Amino acid sequence: MWIAYGIGGKDSCYNMMQCIAAGHQIVALANLRPAENQVGSDELDSYMYQTVGHHAIDLYAEAMALPLYRRTIRGRSLDTRQVYTKCEGDEVEDLYELLKLVKEKEEVEGISVGAILSGYQRVRVENVCKRLNLRPLAYLWQRNQEDLLREMISSNIQAVIIKVAALGLDPDKHLGKTLDQMEPYLVELSKKYGVHVCGEGGEYETFTLDCPLFKKKIIVDSSEVVIHSADAFAPVAYLRFLELHLEDKASTYKIHSDFIRKLRYMHWVCIYNSVTTDNRKKKIDFIISDFFQLLSITENFTNVYSFESSI
Repeated sequence: MWIAYGIGGKDSCYNMMQCIAAGHQIVALANLRPAENQVGSDELDSYMYQTVGHHAIDLYAEAMALPLYRRTIRGRSLDTRQVYTKCEGDEVEDLYELLKLVKEKEEVEGISVGAILSGYQRVRVENVCKRLNLRPLAYLWQRNQEDLLREMISSNIQAVIIKVAALGLDPDKHLGKTLDQMEPYLVELSKKYGVHVCGEGGEYETFTLDCPLFKKKIIVDSSEVVIHSADAFAPVAYLRFLELHLEDKASTYKIHSDFIRKLRYMHWVCIYNSVTTDNRKKKIDFIISDFFQLLSITENFTNVYSFESSI
């Protein structure tokens, strides 16, 4: 049984779907939030955590019908070296305390992590997991971002842009837009300016309003745009949710055999796309350091699933 950590955005949501497709069970959600009475608490500019959209996390957990564990971020980024060691007052220790609490309350063996590219975050998550004897699963790690974004959209993840911070992203035009609305433009920005299509350079952040794992969907009734930094070329701004509610889904997804089969198909597409063409017909091992103990395959891909005949 597993915890989903860092919930809210598209990446953590899609990684949860991959975990379920691989046969794991998500039993709880874990999230770090800013202090309620802190000025400008919506956006902490944390090296580790997404805080924009934190007001909607309770509804996110309710939509998934899972217990939610939260802790206030008390620390700051103190130890920013390449190799992290335990440091009192560092924001990483907030993650340690949160996951320690969840492990005491729930029978869990590891966490689902939606990391794609950040080595800084990877090292710190590894450190915390090693200290707590937890195994991190990060199925999206170092995947091609254009492929990932297309997969997320085709997997019915309904996520909206809630923060922009890059050249070419306009708060008035792009905040509140869905992934499928933004995909062509993000690919264009990537070619023009080198923008990371999945926002791994901090270009944008998202919040998931619905996905196949949700029993209900989140509806945004009202929101406002907050300008964090009025840069002339790349303004930083975010959406602050003011009113939200949950709504029953017209077609409720159930975790039954057909749904699991579809998820597993997408899971193997995810795995397949993460391997170079030269290695697809070879024996491969996805165990790359503690953080990458994702999946061990000792047979050829063609023996596991015939992709070339299915795609």
